[in-house]
Amino acid sequence: MDCAGSINSCWAACSGAKGCSRTPLRSWTRRICRRLVAASKKSTGTYTAIRATLGGRTLKTGQSRWFVGYKKHTLRLWLPTARSAVTLVPLVSWLTPANVAEGGLLIPSLRWCQRHLGWWPGIVVADMGYLAAASKQAARERWQTAVVTRLRADMKLVPPYVTSERAECPQGQRLEWWEYEPETGQQWFRVPAEGSLCSQCWQAADCPRHFGFAAGQHETLFGLLPLASQVAQRLLQRVRPWIEPAQSFEKNQLGLGQMFFNSLRLAWLMSLWADSAVLLRTMACLDLPTEAHWLAPLSPRQLELRLDE
Repeated sequence: MDCAGSINSCWAACSGAKGCSRTPLRSWTRRICRRLVAASKKSTGTYTAIRATLGGRTLKTGQSRWFVGYKKHTLRLWLPTARSAVTLVPLVSWLTPANVAEGGLLIPSLRWCQRHLGWWPGIVVADMGYLAAASKQAARERWQTAVVTRLRADMKLVPPYVTSERAECPQGQRLEWWEYEPETGQQWFRVPAEGSLCSQCWQAADCPRHFGFAAGQHETLFGLLPLASQVAQRLLQRVRPWIEPAQSFEKNQLGLGQMFFNSLRLAWLMSLWADSAVLLRTMACLDLPTEAHWLAPLSPRQLELRLDE
């Protein structure tokens, strides 16, 4: 096989030379000249959409790390109902360019709730975008609101934490969260009553079996609601996973993910309509009478297992 002729043919095709009648073997030869990369909006920075910027999103399979457009940030209320379905009601929504960090919208959301509703949430379960200590400290000191987030993998632990979910004394005894003391701003941990190893500790005579730590020492690990508490872990395990489904409902069911918005004002109007649709759907679900399952009277009898008879 004439490899030299094939290379010359490929070179002629890449450089745009005229008079070459041979077809380059693209199946096994490698291009000498690189393809010209077409200029994209992400590389040039010129966008047709008004006030659109380049922003990052969560890494997902088949999607780019960056996108051009806007972001919708919503503070939702977990509404307790008699139904088994989870009900999340939008309270405050912000539509910003894609490069605006969502952590800076927490305090304005609480201020809006106080001004227009006369009420604001005492516990906010958020994603990693709200990890900033300054926002958590402002929510704790001024609004008495606990912001619960997970701990980033590269963040260092402080005593008494040995992991992000476990606190221990200097001798290795597991500690549980006791209470928060607002007068001194301290979080108190104590030794649990069951499974205590204090009777075998050489410092048992001098140990008070309860330890206090400043809440401002670490806003994520301590704060108003310590990360090692059962309440915080239950919120992260049962409430935090519902953030993505609520966003997916707006994108897929309401069709926001299939629309193109060329201005921030138009996108803001569509976000208001999306919140209105969610509110109307919630009101319709609350007005419907609750229907009992047909086999509900038989369920307690079927689940009984009397082995002592």
